Amino acid sequence: MRTIMRQGEEVGPYIDDLARLRIAVFRAFPYLYEGTPDYERDYLATYARSAQSLFVLALDGETVVGASTGIPMREETEAFKAPFLDGGWNPDRIFYFGESVLLPAYRGRGIGVRFFEEREAHARRQGGFDHCCFCAVERPADHPLRPADHEPLDAFWNRRGYRHQPQLRTRFVWRDVGDEAETAKPMSFWLKEIR
Repeated sequence: MRTIMRQGEEVGPYIDDLARLRIAVFRAFPYLYEGTPDYERDYLATYARSAQSLFVLALDGETVVGASTGIPMREETEAFKAPFLDGGWNPDRIFYFGESVLLPAYRGRGIGVRFFEEREAHARRQGGFDHCCFCAVERPADHPLRPADHEPLDAFWNRRGYRHQPQLRTRFVWRDVGDEAETAKPMSFWLKEIR
């Protein structure tokens, strides 16, 4: 196992691997995301265009088994910036974590912790950022597809120093596994001060 970092366009050779990884991992609860390679490539292109973005890639040999991304919030879509603008926050001072995805067989080895450490260090090196943040989907406790052994990541995020900000909310649209149409999902943000 090794971890490598790529910025902006340097991630080009890994885009298809990252698309497949996101589709595979986000298919599970709580995201239940029915992704498509075309959408994933478009989504990842936003990060690849940013000179300040970061891709942290976990590789087993030459196979990408995990990935984590970050980008200045000012370069994210309006759906992600709007709650901050409405709440009086300055998106220019926030570094946004897009996702952390890791195949199940590789979990519990400290890779998730490394993903957070590398992105926070990157945001500090870039300068000008006061906070790091990410958002997470909210699913009801009685969701019919919630596995009996599902463990929310809240405790893990709290140990990393992130605090839930339920007043910072947005909605994002995707098609759930088994559904025919896209629906809007509630999502809320977690923040950590890095000054």
